[in-house]
Amino acid sequence: MTMSRNDGTVRRRSATVRIGSVTIGGGRPVAIQSMASTDTRDVRATLAQIRRLQRAGCEIVRLAVPDRAAAAALKQIRAGTAVPLVADIHFDHRLALAALDAGVDKLRINPGNIGPIENVREVVKAAKVRKVPIRIGVNAGSLERDILRKHGRPTAAGMVESALRHARMLERLDFRGIVLSLKGSDVPMTIAACRLIAGKVPYPLHLGVTEAGTAFAGAVRSAVGIGTLLAEGIGDTIRVSLCGDPVREMEAAKLILQSLGLRSFGPTVIACPTCGRCSIDVEKIARRVEAAVKGIGRPLKIAVMGCAVNGPGEAREADVGICGGRGRGALIRRGRVVATVRERELVPALLREIAALSRGRRASPKNQNQRTTG
Repeated sequence: MTMSRNDGTVRRRSATVRIGSVTIGGGRPVAIQSMASTDTRDVRATLAQIRRLQRAGCEIVRLAVPDRAAAAALKQIRAGTAVPLVADIHFDHRLALAALDAGVDKLRINPGNIGPIENVREVVKAAKVRKVPIRIGVNAGSLERDILRKHGRPTAAGMVESALRHARMLERLDFRGIVLSLKGSDVPMTIAACRLIAGKVPYPLHLGVTEAGTAFAGAVRSAVGIGTLLAEGIGDTIRVSLCGDPVREMEAAKLILQSLGLRSFGPTVIACPTCGRCSIDVEKIARRVEAAVKGIGRPLKIAVMGCAVNGPGEAREADVGICGGRGRGALIRRGRVVATVRERELVPALLREIAALSRGRRASPKNQNQRTTG
């Protein structure tokens, strides 16, 4: 099933799946996920990181559960946070059962690697009783040997074959609370795999580029992979996988979603790339404005422009903006120049206007160096 967005994009409408307090699929807002980098057995450190992730905008947190000690810690972690928790399980189905007993909101498993069908049946039965969904996570780097032999190497078709194999296994056990993810470090292959699976099953899709890399490179690769699919209407949850502190993933995830008009997390600051015509320090001003507007919930568009060539036109499309000149600049509100101010007063004037707009009011020039022009 599909649905149309206001911009004409047809969004794939999947089945709905509830993960604790968050519902995904069915046209719901695309949810932001991350994975704790702490040792799950360290309850205090894990809860501290979960709180940091939540403050940064994370809506679902996945935890590695490699052994019984980690599984035992889940009950304390569950008691310490209301954020939906996903237990990441491999090889030992007993860890999945322990995670369910601890109260996790979703399992991430590959049914094919937790032993015989009896093990899968036991996990599915327990998940059904607790109404906990299962995410089947297929990674290009860990495809089954027979699939690799058949395709010769990791391919999009092989990833889809693996995902369908595992999904059918759960379906045969009359389990439908399924979420799928198909990820690789190869961006084009990941995109191709998600496109293929999107037309074959009704389940929600979790998007990501795995092993994307360090902060800058990983954010770019993730934006290309995740952004391409979201722009085509594919995807219900995302994770931007970056090496290091997972809290940094939140900013990139929010920017991807906000850039596509899928979610709004507050103001967007646009700024010109600068050139020889620029007569103000656009980068410094833009960074100062970005820092100042953090915490504002209203979805304002703010323009910081450096000269009169493209500046007025770009700022005209913003809620508020400034356009620099030699020694002075223009303050522009929704297409109209409302004041000219000296260069040193540009940022204070802009910030006053932003504050007024965020409160739903209009600012008035307060400095004697300002001249109202409209």
